[in-house]
Amino acid sequence: MGLLTWILVGIIAGWLSGLVMKGRGFGCFGNIVIGVIGAMVGGWLAGALFNVHNAISGLNATTIVVAFLGAVIVLYAARLAKL
Repeated sequence: MGLLTWILVGIIAGWLSGLVMKGRGFGCFGNIVIGVIGAMVGGWLAGALFNVHNAISGLNATTIVVAFLGAVIVLYAARLAKL
């Protein structure tokens, strides 16, 4: 994926995960970071657990869903580590 696509997916996934997880906002840059890390975690989990190769590929619904689920996992793990 190109850099612009990673940023767009990061914004969307970070924003959606922030809405679902109901916490304090991280701002635009924080959402991008959480979304991009979530995309990497989600892509890795999709490959490791479900044998789905190339789950993160461009700007499409599958990529956004995988990135969103990964971002939710990242936020949940961050909250557990904070306790």
